[in-house]
Amino acid sequence: MPALAAFPDKPVRIVVPFAPGGGTDLVARTMGIVMAQDLGQPVIIENKPGGGTIIGTDAVAKSPPDGYTLVMATLAHAVNPSIQPKLPYVHEKAFAAVMLVGRSPNVLVVRTESPFKSVQEIIAAAKAKPGQLSFASQGAGTSAHLAGELFKNLTNTDITHIPYRGAGPAITDLLGGQVDIMFATAAAVGTFVESGKLRALAVTTADRSPAAHLAKVPTVVESGVPGFVADSWYGLFVPAGTPSAVIARLNAAAKIAAQSDAFRKRVESEGLVISAGTPEEFDRYVKAEEVRWRKVVKAANITTD
Repeated sequence: MPALAAFPDKPVRIVVPFAPGGGTDLVARTMGIVMAQDLGQPVIIENKPGGGTIIGTDAVAKSPPDGYTLVMATLAHAVNPSIQPKLPYVHEKAFAAVMLVGRSPNVLVVRTESPFKSVQEIIAAAKAKPGQLSFASQGAGTSAHLAGELFKNLTNTDITHIPYRGAGPAITDLLGGQVDIMFATAAAVGTFVESGKLRALAVTTADRSPAAHLAKVPTVVESGVPGFVADSWYGLFVPAGTPSAVIARLNAAAKIAAQSDAFRKRVESEGLVISAGTPEEFDRYVKAEEVRWRKVVKAANITTD
């Protein structure tokens, strides 16, 4: 088909449903540089924050299914159907999977000046003063929000959620002392942990992170909270109806980018375990995530308020 053979013949756009400066933005921009070289066209990163990722995601859902508009999705993509009563798109029918880029831990961080040196100290403080401690997230329904709510549920504590329009603004306020703790993506806080501006207290994966600066950081489970696992992930989707040949071309370019030395050096030091599989594998993974988190959302009575 001549039309597909020409793909792409104009710039490709990756929508990041967060503000600039966070982990998702970093992953998208780093991948975009290498994808552009392989595709022979510019890859433009467009930040559309807000609505717990729904504003940017909806923009992609309503874009032409031609492969020129993708969304760099996160855990929020799998969780929003459970916590948002009315989505502006039909979630089950709106998207086609391209590739799971990779998975990483969230990291429970506090500013260096914080009195908290361990997970147990946070739990003790939260129990002593219910509702007075606060945790930041990069938006309602994001991995940081879900990790915080799961933490509250499993520790039987009351910690106030403060959502932001992206990880960048949330980290700024964490550093400034406006909020107490954050379950941030490893990609978003890696440089701050390495420079000593933030203190990492725990990682949210089942096992410790392979990243050098996180290798000695215990898991939340090790820190005395059984059953706590909350990975974050990054993956590319296009609007449903995008031709399979176009999806295959985008998958190939994304795979080359994710496995490139430039990308690995930028993200593996921050805890990302690269996946770079097939569209079918990513589709199965996301559906399993939707089922798993729906149970957590219901059990913890998580809302976006």
